[in-house]
Amino acid sequence: MNRKMIFYILSWVLKIEAILMILPIIAAIIYKEHEIMYFLISAGSCALCGFLISPRRPKDVRLYTREGFVSVALSWVLLSFFGCLPFYISGQIPHLIDALFETVSGFTTTGASILSDVESLSRCMLLWRSFTHWIGGMGILVFVLAILPTSGAENIHIMRAESPGPSVGKLVPKVRSTAKILYCIYLVLTLVEFILLACGGMPVFDAICISFGTAGTGGFAVTNAGLGGYTVYQQSIATIFMILFGVNFNVYFLFYARKPKDALKSEEARTYLLIILAATLLITWNVRGYFATLYESFHHSAFQVASIITTTGFATTDFDKWPSFSKAILVLLMFIGACAGSTGGGIKVSRIGILFKTAVKEMASMIHPNSVKIIKMEGKPVEHNVLRSINTYLVTFLVLFVASVLIVAFDRFDLETTFTAVAATFNNIGPGLSAVGPTRNFSEFTILSKCVLIFDMLAGRLELFPMILLFSPRTWRKQL
Repeated sequence: MNRKMIFYILSWVLKIEAILMILPIIAAIIYKEHEIMYFLISAGSCALCGFLISPRRPKDVRLYTREGFVSVALSWVLLSFFGCLPFYISGQIPHLIDALFETVSGFTTTGASILSDVESLSRCMLLWRSFTHWIGGMGILVFVLAILPTSGAENIHIMRAESPGPSVGKLVPKVRSTAKILYCIYLVLTLVEFILLACGGMPVFDAICISFGTAGTGGFAVTNAGLGGYTVYQQSIATIFMILFGVNFNVYFLFYARKPKDALKSEEARTYLLIILAATLLITWNVRGYFATLYESFHHSAFQVASIITTTGFATTDFDKWPSFSKAILVLLMFIGACAGSTGGGIKVSRIGILFKTAVKEMASMIHPNSVKIIKMEGKPVEHNVLRSINTYLVTFLVLFVASVLIVAFDRFDLETTFTAVAATFNNIGPGLSAVGPTRNFSEFTILSKCVLIFDMLAGRLELFPMILLFSPRTWRKQL
């Protein structure tokens, strides 16, 4: 294992985090908040540790799959720990595990919170809290690759370990160029949403924070009412952009490359939009008696469907009070998730699609044993190694999910709370149902359960295996 290269990447992650803390420092200056000193201390600690971990670039810069997975997992752990320092040392979140929970929830774009009164936080803390969504949405290592020339094509191991979905490829021959293109698309979409929200009358500070949360499909709001206190126009803009950020960014690249026909042929994107439409119509019909007009029912249904399937977690209403049929649909959407290669979480639409096609193929083989049927996705045959990785992912997902539910069940909450708390954190969604519904939070869980949920958030964001490999002795052994 090339440990020196791993330390070199970790050092850059910490240095970049120190630079990113300049944004809340600027906010503290603008709003004349004394919390600026806590960000200065935290940023200084990040920078100092970054230089101490690896003061210079190693001679051997080669990266393989194992180094890529370890680098990503350790980077997210360090990023979260140092990112929680402003909350903890300022006393605004006085308990370290709670501060870590909130920060991990931010970076993993989960949006689950332990805070009962969000508005009690200072502006600079609220901005940093939402900014963690934007940082984690595309991935901090993707940002590192965009600015740091390391080992050329081997950087794809880092992208595959951090990017959500069953497979990740390069949009252009150089990984560094791919990372730059992804971040440019990400930045442009965020800016467009911010402009539309600000022009629609939303306060600038709120527009910035909501744009960060939507772009990263995170869900941290800046008011206790969530997005329920904003206008229909502003909520509608958030709905549209949640859906847009849940689309595979390869689709946007095809538009950028002036290949609109190829972009519109995306099978995954079409399936994703069809699921949103079907779920919205079903819930609209089911909750029509809960709102004054049919349009209002459609508006809130579309918002919540977009929020849950993209794993953003914003809320405009208390959907925990909706009928069981609607809540069941929302729970199913928690597991389906957004598209591969988006900022959303969940199992991913592409995996669900491939698993469905595999089931159909197996049933057809039972009826016609001699038939030969090839599974295709996006018009291309799905390779055997992709099918194997999806099956492995699903089994691992179920094992970790069941284990997490059993451990969290020791807290003696009702089954709906326990099940959806794990589902909401594992799939990086945020709110669940019952005691962790949109008007409640995760503060009542024990330290053990919070630690399990912290692991679930990290594992869910990193597609399980990078976090699991950290605990495998084989990962740290020298290769023969």
